[in-house]
Amino acid sequence: MNLIFKNATIIDKNSKFNNQAVDIKVENGVITKIGKDIAEEANFDIIQLDNLHISRGWFDSSVNFGEPGYEDRETIKNGLNVAARSGFTDVALQPNANPVIDNQADVSFVLSKARNAATSLHPIGALTKGSEGLDIAELYDMQNAGAVAFGDYNKDLADANLLKIALQYVQDFDGLVIAYAQDSKIKGKGVVHEGIVSTRLGLKGIPALAEELQIARNLFLLEYTGGKMHIPTVSTEKSVQLIREAKAKGLNVTCSVSVHHLVLTDEVLKDFDTRYKVTPPLRPDAIRKALIDGVLDGTIDIITSDHNPLDIEQKKMEFDLAKNGTVGLETAFGALMNVLPADVIIEKLTGGKKIFKVEDHAIEENAKASFTLFTTKGNHTFTKANILSKSKNSAFLGQELKGKAYGIYNNGKLIINE
Repeated sequence: MNLIFKNATIIDKNSKFNNQAVDIKVENGVITKIGKDIAEEANFDIIQLDNLHISRGWFDSSVNFGEPGYEDRETIKNGLNVAARSGFTDVALQPNANPVIDNQADVSFVLSKARNAATSLHPIGALTKGSEGLDIAELYDMQNAGAVAFGDYNKDLADANLLKIALQYVQDFDGLVIAYAQDSKIKGKGVVHEGIVSTRLGLKGIPALAEELQIARNLFLLEYTGGKMHIPTVSTEKSVQLIREAKAKGLNVTCSVSVHHLVLTDEVLKDFDTRYKVTPPLRPDAIRKALIDGVLDGTIDIITSDHNPLDIEQKKMEFDLAKNGTVGLETAFGALMNVLPADVIIEKLTGGKKIFKVEDHAIEENAKASFTLFTTKGNHTFTKANILSKSKNSAFLGQELKGKAYGIYNNGKLIINE
């Protein structure tokens, strides 16, 4: 497939073409020319889109697709199509399946399901067998099979010694440990952030301390062992400060924040709508603003959709009983454009590749063509008809989004929304 992308504004702070509108010529999956007014040729398709912007391919560090075991929620094939149409060239797949992805064969299986897709899939292996927090899983074998990191999705590791051993063990092969932070004993039976809203609604609260105490413990362990730790979906001001201080001390720690924690607050819970039941829970506006500050000052390295499809049987029930999670790939960029500048969004949607050792490709001549196509203009209200996922549990239904992803060019394939 030979293509010429016309009048595309490149957003890439490391490119000499940053913020310039140029044409991009792609031959057999390679960028062969970048410049003004590239002449049209007989064997090339011309791609012209309104207010076209192009950046390095976006990477999502936390998605769930259900397969194997929960194909009713989502399949790998459709999930990767959703990711492509949402602007993501690469996604890291959580091990939250049935069975849990905790061995070499499971990693090979999900990779086989993703073969020939436009969006590249990068499996995260479970840190413990069955994600039960009792025994270390087959980390080295999984990395050899293609796993990019190890963590138990949305499960805290109560056994501090087990995390210590894992951090020490993975250093032999430069592995990355993902340490979800929520003390289950302090969380108790809480379902929302402990504060004014939980009191008003009569819902059991989760103290911010449940996250912060676990992060403090995990950072102490990291300081003792060395190695690399990634803390996913941080959600409190104190959490950000703890990580900021750890980075200043030279610890090899990174972290992410979810789109919904940057955009929404716990005020949306007023109608007990379970679409807003997520983990960590949504917080008050002052904390939301502190998280944005953490993004802007570089403490927070990655923004993730934390995409988690759940079918209606798991969401349409009493608030206390409903499962945590929201789909988020389709809305990630448009929601973020309401709270952050475009260049910051692109930086946080691409910077995670280095952390997870995912191949990254510059937008320059003779480089592999792997990029996201999007526009920063136009507002639209997100409706159920806009959801591409099999499950419809979006926390952004009815929200006004700004700009949108057109699609991607990756792995020699062009995917553009109709």
